[in-house]
Amino acid sequence: MRIPVVFVGLFVAGCFSVAVAQDPVKVDPEHYKVISENDQVRVLQVHYGPHQKSVMHSHPDGVIVFLDGGKVKFSYPDGKTEIREMKPGQAQYTPHTVHLPENVSDKPMDAVLVELKK
Repeated sequence: MRIPVVFVGLFVAGCFSVAVAQDPVKVDPEHYKVISENDQVRVLQVHYGPHQKSVMHSHPDGVIVFLDGGKVKFSYPDGKTEIREMKPGQAQYTPHTVHLPENVSDKPMDAVLVELKK
């Protein structure tokens, strides 16, 4: 069975875009701002208004601290999704990820993300 070249091209392009998922500060400056950086870490201010959605991007290993509570829907390159409920002051380790976050709550969501460089 022969697979049309167009489908192969679309598949390769989709895989390539996931493999090189981009820096959130570059592809989504509305929601991610660098507040500090050195050779060890990069600290990001994260802000999503109610029902705001990002674009697919990646983060290295890091630690996130949620300043507000809320619900965030995460969509992944493989098509899976999950909704997580965040509590104010909650901190958690986050391994390297590629995702598309969406604030699915009626309130703004603010966090500080410390991305590890080593």
